[in-house]
Amino acid sequence: MFTAVLPPAGVIRQLDTLLEPRRDAEPSLRWTRPEGWHITTSFMGEVPEENLGRLEENLAELVARTRPFDVELVGGIAFPDPARSRVLGLAAATPDDRLASLSASCRAAASRAGVAADGARFVGHLTLARHNRGLLAVRWLEVFDSFPSWRWVADELCLVESHPGARYVVAERFPLGGKPTGPLD
Repeated sequence: MFTAVLPPAGVIRQLDTLLEPRRDAEPSLRWTRPEGWHITTSFMGEVPEENLGRLEENLAELVARTRPFDVELVGGIAFPDPARSRVLGLAAATPDDRLASLSASCRAAASRAGVAADGARFVGHLTLARHNRGLLAVRWLEVFDSFPSWRWVADELCLVESHPGARYVVAERFPLGGKPTGPLD
């Protein structure tokens, strides 16, 4: 399981349209599916059933104190670095590091629920492609940097289940400043 901010449908459509003619240019890249695009705020892996209710309560408390905020996809990013990239994507920027703050709060909410969350340094991004061995990514970063930026108001946090084959299912949606609304239909 993980928590995430999801881009709106319009951003997904526009970005998918820009990527479509480029996907065959590098056969060794594994492109992520648009329906799974997200900005991870915390990664928890397997969440024991007995901890799930408390996790959801903690996340509900967290989002009740969190106002909606602007998110902008602003250019290419590569991990661990452009010379041997295994992950390519778009960087996500927010005013006052709101995504980083939300990430820390999500990890704390998980910890209070007895759920281990990845404590790695947070770098907000939307993953577009992966490479098994590590790819020189300079050309792809230039392509991604040429894309327009996309901005939207993040108004919900999602708790997402991860299934085999990189298939994601939203288990719960938490409106920022409000109550959970249930799974995404």
